[in-house]
Amino acid sequence: MRKGENIYLRKDGRWEGRYPKGRKINGKIKYGYVYGKTYSEVRQKLYPLRIRYSSLQQLHGSSAETFEEWAAEWISEVQDEVKPSTLSSYYYKLTKYIFPLIRNTPLNELSLETGKMILKELQITLSPSTIQVIFRIINKCLNRAKKIGKLHVNPFSELKSPKAKGKKGRALSLVEQKRIMTVAAKEKKGYGIPTLLALHSGMRVGEIAALKWSDIDFDSNLIYVNHTYQRIPTIGPLRKTQLILAESKTEASVRMIPMSRTLKKLLTTHRKQSKGNFVFSTKGLPCEPRLLTHHFHRIREKAELANVHFHQLRHTFATRCLEANRDIPSVSALLGHASTQMTLDTYVDAMLEQRCLVINKLDKLIS
Repeated sequence: MRKGENIYLRKDGRWEGRYPKGRKINGKIKYGYVYGKTYSEVRQKLYPLRIRYSSLQQLHGSSAETFEEWAAEWISEVQDEVKPSTLSSYYYKLTKYIFPLIRNTPLNELSLETGKMILKELQITLSPSTIQVIFRIINKCLNRAKKIGKLHVNPFSELKSPKAKGKKGRALSLVEQKRIMTVAAKEKKGYGIPTLLALHSGMRVGEIAALKWSDIDFDSNLIYVNHTYQRIPTIGPLRKTQLILAESKTEASVRMIPMSRTLKKLLTTHRKQSKGNFVFSTKGLPCEPRLLTHHFHRIREKAELANVHFHQLRHTFATRCLEANRDIPSVSALLGHASTQMTLDTYVDAMLEQRCLVINKLDKLIS
């Protein structure tokens, strides 16, 4: 037994050898162990392991803390930098989909092959768009580990996740829209007003739930959208949810929407019977989005419309705007899109009539 080899004779008569795998979360060395009947046997087992883990630390980094340990540390670091709903999404997706696969894998043992394994497992049950979101979260986590020196490289940086097909929301036809508006206008206690507001403004259900009377300027005929009300999962093992009133998710989401005369009349009448600061409230608190959605589905059923969800009211608003005036930048601003390209990608089908006109003009020009 040579000094410094970390090979010892145990009390049970076996020989034990240890090798450094990297650093734990507390900075102390993390060891791996091998056993054998003889000193020579253990020494022979140790040699390739020492070579392997020495190479791993040189190539990948010295951090041998588990992915779960680092992810928990990372979530704690970013909790003041992101919105509660974003943090909740990080936590949920990591605990639901990633920890079961690589919970105990040390950071410096993650590899491109690990990423491919995760991708293969996720493709069994999840859509490409969800997988993309999950890998964006993992890469944020690992890039942070790289930035602070826990890793030399992000092992998943070269991994190509599947391309997600852009989903284009179906707008209601004009006939369907009129049917649902007729039913909504007849609803008692103002239950139909959120549906009508969505069709006249393109606001999301969370934005409607968060809307205060102080956000509506009846003199200038403007609605100021700057908050959203959401139910999100809490961070922790109990999987509870909580309602959060937060600022709009992006700078573009903060916007002004002009009120039509019809919408102004509707809200003015509703204000006379409303109580509290919120346009739609329950006991002084914002009305929960899923309650607004519940009222919408009752209206939808009365209008005999199947397979329609609340968000399609927003698509319907956008489509009617494009049909009335093909000013893409204005429609993009009304919707709170980050770019006009996003509006074009989402509502390209609403521009079909315009494309037909272009072809007809071209035909006349070259004929």
